[in-house]
Amino acid sequence: MARREYRTDEIVVHWDSSRCIHTGICLRSLHSVFNLRRKPWVDVRAAAAEEIVATIEKCPSGALGYTRPEGPGEAAPDVTTIVPSPGGPLFVRGDVEVRDADGGLMAAGYRMTLCRCGHSQNQPFCDLSHRDVGFTDNPRVIADHRQEAADPSGVSEQSTG
Repeated sequence: MARREYRTDEIVVHWDSSRCIHTGICLRSLHSVFNLRRKPWVDVRAAAAEEIVATIEKCPSGALGYTRPEGPGEAAPDVTTIVPSPGGPLFVRGDVEVRDADGGLMAAGYRMTLCRCGHSQNQPFCDLSHRDVGFTDNPRVIADHRQEAADPSGVSEQSTG
C-alpha cells in the first residue's frame, strides 16, 4: 500500500492508502485540494493550510494526517473514545497505539477505524469487508449503547426500582 507526502512551507499532508476506508469526506469537504480526477490527487497549494487541517481532522480512519514544518501538528483529543458505526467499524479517537501480539507497534495516531466484522484483510483496521459479508450489529448491543448514551448517569429507569 502507498504512503505519500504532499508539502508546502506551511503544511505536510500524509496519506496512507492502507488505512483509507473511502468515506469521501475529504473529497466533499475540500474538493480543490482532494480531487481524484487529478494526478496527484492531493494539491496542498490549492487552499490555505487551516482549511486543509480542518478537512484532515474529519478523516475517520487517520489515512490522512498532517504535520507542520514549524509549529504544532495535530493535537490528541482530550478524551479517548471508541464508537461503533452502525453495521461498520469502530471509530477510535484519542492518543492510541495499536500493537501486534508480540508488542510491536503497528500504528499510532489520533484517528483510526478498527474492524469489528472480523473479515478485514488489513486487520485490525477496517477495509470495508463488512459491506461484502453483510455484517450487522447485535441489536441488543446497539440498544444498550443507545440507552447509555441517553442516560450518561448510568441509572436507567429499570434500575431505579
